[in-house]
Amino acid sequence: MGYKKPQRIDPLTVALPPGGVDSHAHLDGEEFDPDREAVLARAREAGVSGIGNVFLSPEAFAERRGLFADHPEVFFLLGIHPCDGEKCTPACLDSIASAFAAEPRLRAVGEIGLDFHWDDCPRELQMAAFAAQLDMARALEKPVVLHCREAEAECLSILEARGFAGYPLLWHCFGGAPALARRILANGWHVSVPGPVTYPANGALREAVAIIPEDRLLLETDAPYLSPVPWRGTRNEPAYTVFTARAVAEARGVDPAELWRMCGRNARRFFDIEEPTNTPLA
Repeated sequence: MGYKKPQRIDPLTVALPPGGVDSHAHLDGEEFDPDREAVLARAREAGVSGIGNVFLSPEAFAERRGLFADHPEVFFLLGIHPCDGEKCTPACLDSIASAFAAEPRLRAVGEIGLDFHWDDCPRELQMAAFAAQLDMARALEKPVVLHCREAEAECLSILEARGFAGYPLLWHCFGGAPALARRILANGWHVSVPGPVTYPANGALREAVAIIPEDRLLLETDAPYLSPVPWRGTRNEPAYTVFTARAVAEARGVDPAELWRMCGRNARRFFDIEEPTNTPLA
C-alpha cells in the first residue's frame, strides 16, 4: 500500500466563534519571524481571541515582548524550562520577579517542571530549578504552568510535598491516560489539551479528556510544535486550535462551539484576563 498524503484543511474553513484561547504558544520564536502578523491574523479569523505566549528566559522576554505590542489579545508567561535548569540562578530569578512586577501582561510562571526525556540538564538541577520557581510563583501570587515529560511521578511528588494541592496550576500539554488525569484533578489543578489528541493512536488521551470537569479544561497548541491532524508534521500555529477543539468536543460528545467558548472562559479565569468585548456570552 502506497503512502497517502494527508489532506490539509484550511483552519478558516472550520473556524469557530470568537472566544477561544490558545493557552500555550511560542510565537516569539524565530520560526514565526517571516509571517508572525499573518499567523496572528489567521488566529483571530479562526475564532482565537486570546493567546498565551511563553517566554523561556528573562532575556527572551526583554528582547521579544515588543513583537506583541500591537496585539493585546496576547498575554505572557515566563519561566525557565527544565532543560535549561542550569540557567535558573538567583540573578535569573530576580530578573523574572522584576519582570512580573513591571509587566501586567505577565499572567503565570511557566513553563516550569521536569523533563526526563532529554539529557540536556541533570535531574538534580531540574528539581532545584523547579522548586525555586515554585517558591517564586507563590511569592508572586501567580499561577503555575507545568511542563512534565516522562517525569509524572516526580512532578506529582514535588508538588504535593510542597503543598501545591489546590494552588492554581495548569498541567500543560497533557498527554496521559485517565488515571493520571484523576490524580491531577484530585489536586484541584487544570489540564490543557494539545494537538496530539487528534492522533489516531491516542485513544487513552481521548478517554482522559472525556472525564475532565467542564471548569478545568483548556486548549493549547504549544506552537510551533505538536500540530494536530490534518497538519501533523508541519509548523503548528494558534489557528490550528480549532482542530484540537473539534476532536475534544467529539470525545466529550458536545458541540464544538460550546466547548470552544467553555475552554476560552476557563483560560481567561485561570490567567485572570478580561473577556473580549466581541465574545458572545454562553
